[in-house]
Amino acid sequence: MSTIEQKFSDEQLQIIGKVLIEKFDSLSSKAIDETATSNDQANLEFAKEVVALAKNRLFVQQNEALAQKGEDVWTERTSESHYPHIRLHGGVIEDDLPT
Repeated sequence: MSTIEQKFSDEQLQIIGKVLIEKFDSLSSKAIDETATSNDQANLEFAKEVVALAKNRLFVQQNEALAQKGEDVWTERTSESHYPHIRLHGGVIEDDLPT
């Protein structure tokens, strides 16, 4: 079990994600309107990174599920049995096969 799963319930994670997207939208609007402060710009860049990592993580999970079914898809592995530790890049979290 990851540290995230130990600290937050699924419901809490879902709400956190929704709030992050709301903040992302608000900061994006400020940037478009040219009213964003330097802190707003920094927070927007952070939010963009989190959203991109989350999308990547989901893509990896979907492809791994398809690969386990025998479909020919791209995966972030170096071999059939090794899943690299690429937490910062948003892919699989552990070196073990996804469950």
